Amino acid sequence: MIEAVSCGGIVIHKWKILLLYKNQNGKYMGWVLPKGTVEAGETYQETAIREVHEETGSIATILKYVGKTQYSFRGDEDMVSKTVHWYLMETDSFYSKPQSEEYFADAGFYKFHEAYHLLKFNDERQILKKAYQEYSDRNRSSFFYKKNFFKSYNT
Repeated sequence: MIEAVSCGGIVIHKWKILLLYKNQNGKYMGWVLPKGTVEAGETYQETAIREVHEETGSIATILKYVGKTQYSFRGDEDMVSKTVHWYLMETDSFYSKPQSEEYFADAGFYKFHEAYHLLKFNDERQILKKAYQEYSDRNRSSFFYKKNFFKSYNT
């Protein structure tokens, strides 16, 4: 069995999530979150930022580590056990350009319920749910902090 490690991002801008559509040689591969293999000398955070940029063209920053997913599949020569480390990320624009070399045919930002139902893999749906909850909690507490700050400041 071969052990492999990848890192990826749940990239959000204005409450919408960035997804990629993979279509290899005319064969439907599905909608996925951006992720890729850790290169020698790279931290997991560096990998996530690089892979998001390479696969989508988006420049994103990490907000928080949200967890890992694990799965196995048959590789060319042996079974592969893959661990993917996921980061909640934010970007400041809706710009995206799918990386055609990796067979990505489309990229775009979608509302949570759209993204959740578009994603092909259940493990990615679950990590999306967790990341989006973190994003919601983070923004809700920031909103209430600002609201209470201005309320007390103006009284």
